[in-house]
Amino acid sequence: MTKTEFPPSIRSRPVYGELEPRAGIFHLIVADGEGADAVIALFAKAADAASMLAKSHILYTAGPNGTDEWDRIAALGAAQAQKAASVPTLLFRLARVLQDVQMGTQIYLTGTEGLMGQAERDIMALGFPHSDIQKEHRGSTVRRVQCVHCKGVTENVRTDPFQCSHCGLHLFVRDHYSRRLAAFQGVNIDAEDRGQVPPPVERFR
Repeated sequence: MTKTEFPPSIRSRPVYGELEPRAGIFHLIVADGEGADAVIALFAKAADAASMLAKSHILYTAGPNGTDEWDRIAALGAAQAQKAASVPTLLFRLARVLQDVQMGTQIYLTGTEGLMGQAERDIMALGFPHSDIQKEHRGSTVRRVQCVHCKGVTENVRTDPFQCSHCGLHLFVRDHYSRRLAAFQGVNIDAEDRGQVPPPVERFR
């Protein structure tokens, strides 16, 4: 599967590239779902894949659509590879790994925006600039959306508009993205004409 191509949008909308191996004392790789394809491609590009694998720690979980390629990740033979039952569990493990991260560590994130955004947020909290964190989107385009009214976050949003899982408002999903929140923004779509809500359209799959 090729990396996901997104149409041009506003400046705050994340832009992703392709993972490229870089020299480092340690390689921390976080992935979900189809992100496994990007992880495998990353090592295929390495000049010395065996050496890179010997210094790699991979954290993986299945994607929101159920895609689970753990067997392919495990078969790579990285020094450490862990499968998490969910994104929250993966992020808990990531927090522990980050306690021991040293200067010279290379960080790679791949898979869905929900996972990459939350992992990036936690990594940036330690002082890593987002420009130093490689990210490649693969797989589902479902969104993690914060309601700007009640501040609740709804995971894996597929339609636009959608109903906030916290306050029940019908929200228009904007392309505006917050790295601090690791979420897109949802705005009440019928604030001026209460009840005038267009039928939801599946935009994110």
